[in-house]
Amino acid sequence: MMSKTFEMIEIGDSASTSRTVTETDIVMYAGLTADFNPMHMDEEYARQTPFGGRIAHGTITLGLIAPVIGMQLPGKGCVLLGISGSFHKPVKIGDTIRASARVAEKDEKRKFIKLELLYTNQHRETVAMGEALVKPTPRVLE
Repeated sequence: MMSKTFEMIEIGDSASTSRTVTETDIVMYAGLTADFNPMHMDEEYARQTPFGGRIAHGTITLGLIAPVIGMQLPGKGCVLLGISGSFHKPVKIGDTIRASARVAEKDEKRKFIKLELLYTNQHRETVAMGEALVKPTPRVLE
């Protein structure tokens, strides 16, 4: 995939990817971040919560947009300046999440792009929403 420069990107451009969240994802993420909250790690504990079972770390869900931003829109060589999100439904092991980005704004002066982010599960339910601010590469990278 080819990267896109600021000039190549139009408001409304979009890209997405999908991934099924696995037990391994949660265990590896817990090891990386040292977040061993029983909501993520202990099925017996988590079954007694309103979620009825273990849920993925929220930031795993937000992180699923990384291949979109880093490889598709804007793509290789871009810099992620900020990301935010709100969570609407839990993500559980076995859920397939579609992470989508749409260009909402272009800042001509700073050459920044604002992306609207949407995360949906296999039932097309919104599990999270957010925004990202990115700076595309100044030249095309293949």
